[in-house]
Amino acid sequence: MRAWWQDLTDLVLPAECGGCGRPRTVLCPGCRAALSGAAPRRVRPDPEPPGLPAVHAAAPYADEVRAALLAHKERGALALAGPLGGALAGAVRAALRGACGPWPGAGPVLLVPVPSAGRAVRARGHDPALRIARAAAAGLRCSGTPARVLAVLRQRRPVADQAGLGSRDRRDNLTGALETAAGAPRLLAAGRVVLVDDLMTTGASLRESARALNTAVYAAATREDREERKIGSRRKETKSMYCAPELTGVRHAGGVLCAAVVAAPPDSFEINRN
Repeated sequence: MRAWWQDLTDLVLPAECGGCGRPRTVLCPGCRAALSGAAPRRVRPDPEPPGLPAVHAAAPYADEVRAALLAHKERGALALAGPLGGALAGAVRAALRGACGPWPGAGPVLLVPVPSAGRAVRARGHDPALRIARAAAAGLRCSGTPARVLAVLRQRRPVADQAGLGSRDRRDNLTGALETAAGAPRLLAAGRVVLVDDLMTTGASLRESARALNTAVYAAATREDREERKIGSRRKETKSMYCAPELTGVRHAGGVLCAAVVAAPPDSFEINRN
């Protein structure tokens, strides 16, 4: 007899969206409760890498949630993108509520997925984080929140497989590995930027993604400042690729506001002190 997790796609049931009536896919009640039954919460890896934005996760990475993510990522259960995206949408909403400072504009939520390595995408036949991000954006729009996906991050050099690496090795493996596509700062300035991924473990991927986005936006803003010196506005030059204080000024001008993931290790969830 197969274990329950060996073919999670047996648990997928057809349904319709109660908001717009469009077809969607949901899990069985038990798996759905494990994935989205609790409110998303703030998560922090231990140790927490410097430069990591505030991250919210929908569920602990265990049991049914782990099985669903692996089935979608590694076994081509693409129908699971719907419920996984719904869980991610909830984490995005929680991340935006918890972000410091008001957003001065009325732009949409811009979901920027952490990119997968090209060889992994070719091997799997799809990009899991991108597919889930698109489902999350659709869910946000369905509930009345303007949202779209901006896949503007690129790998600028090959990286080793993260599996089996500790937090320090993961950080070293990814440092400086990402860059942004041409025109990214202009696109990112149009709304509230939320980094998204299917899973956070050590936080190294989210940290490097935030570094690449903030560096590109800060560089673009610095160029603009140099062109506008006549009005006497100058910005402090960044001293480090990962120096968070120098990058906080770009948060409302296309920089990373916060991050959201479907799942994170159980021990990374903050204790509710209320």
